[in-house]
Amino acid sequence: MNYFSSDFKLGILGGGQLGKMLLYETRKYDIYTLILDPSNEAPSKIACNEFYQGDLMDFDTVYEFGKKADVLTIEIENVNVDALEKLEDEGKKVFPSPKTLRTIQNKATQKLFYKDKEIPTADFTRFAYTSEIQAAVRNKTLDFPFVWKSARFGYDGQGVKVVKSYSDLDALPNVECIAEEMVPFKNELAVIVARNPDGQIAVYPVVEMEFHPEANQVEYVICPARIEESVAEEAQRIALKVSESFNHVGLLAVEMFQTENDTILVNEVAPRPHNSGHYSIEASYTNQFEQHLRAILNLPMGSTQSKVAGIMVNLVGAEGYQGPVVYENIEEILKLDGVTPHIYGKKETRPFRKMGHVTIVNEDMTEARKVAQKVKETIQVISK
Repeated sequence: MNYFSSDFKLGILGGGQLGKMLLYETRKYDIYTLILDPSNEAPSKIACNEFYQGDLMDFDTVYEFGKKADVLTIEIENVNVDALEKLEDEGKKVFPSPKTLRTIQNKATQKLFYKDKEIPTADFTRFAYTSEIQAAVRNKTLDFPFVWKSARFGYDGQGVKVVKSYSDLDALPNVECIAEEMVPFKNELAVIVARNPDGQIAVYPVVEMEFHPEANQVEYVICPARIEESVAEEAQRIALKVSESFNHVGLLAVEMFQTENDTILVNEVAPRPHNSGHYSIEASYTNQFEQHLRAILNLPMGSTQSKVAGIMVNLVGAEGYQGPVVYENIEEILKLDGVTPHIYGKKETRPFRKMGHVTIVNEDMTEARKVAQKVKETIQVISK
């Protein structure tokens, strides 16, 4: 099929920053794009060929949108899977598959999938409602502390809470959830795997993630991860197994824990471009967004090698600020070598909202990390 400068139409469900960055690549290839997003101010609106405003969870909206495209993909998991299944049954190409999406959308079914496929993951208990957890603790089938995770609609630190006492439980919504064993880990890692329908696979280097202690959000993504080669190989092996188990087409980001004794446990996955791969725009031969495009269109996979060491710093809304966004001191970081800001196009900031990221590239990882620290300390996402 001719995708380039042709009548071919790619439909993307979701118009946030991931969609916007994917559109950098579709424009490079002159691929015609359609976007569906609930917000009329979605970051992707400026870069697509056709923009539709609508609810991603509404069956009819997603179904009617899907009929306009030749191939459908997502930049967010929370979409109406029933509509995607109907479109797939009618012969529409949908990547990732609705079956995979259905499993991943619910953290409980995702964890059960890992157990079923013998993929290492932290032990957990599934609950229909948070209120059932109190009885489990009283009956000694569950002990404090543990990690509470909402089964659905959690993201970026939302829907995840470390529970140390009964009072911590009181603040949680009464929803389907899991209680996960607290894993003593020394690193959080991620591996991105890309796969096309022909089965060609590309695996990115292991990245290491440094988290903000309160917001439960990634502050730095460091590539390559500062870990032993044997640990990196094991992380990539497990990520490949996860991708194969899902029979996944497109990009799959596999987030993992490296425990104190160097065991690798899968935390969760995202079947789309991911925060942990943003460094690749500047640091890799083929960035994650181009790779996702190559995968879903069944084109040859690109090289996942890094040209240089890359570090990504998330730009999130500063605490205490809400309103029209101002990027304070952005001129200062632009004076630094190897620094590239990516501004997502969200007009309103609020505490911890993802507003952009900055990539730092350098031949020397230690130097890159120093510059990343300076970037973090210099730029502020505030409001007028």
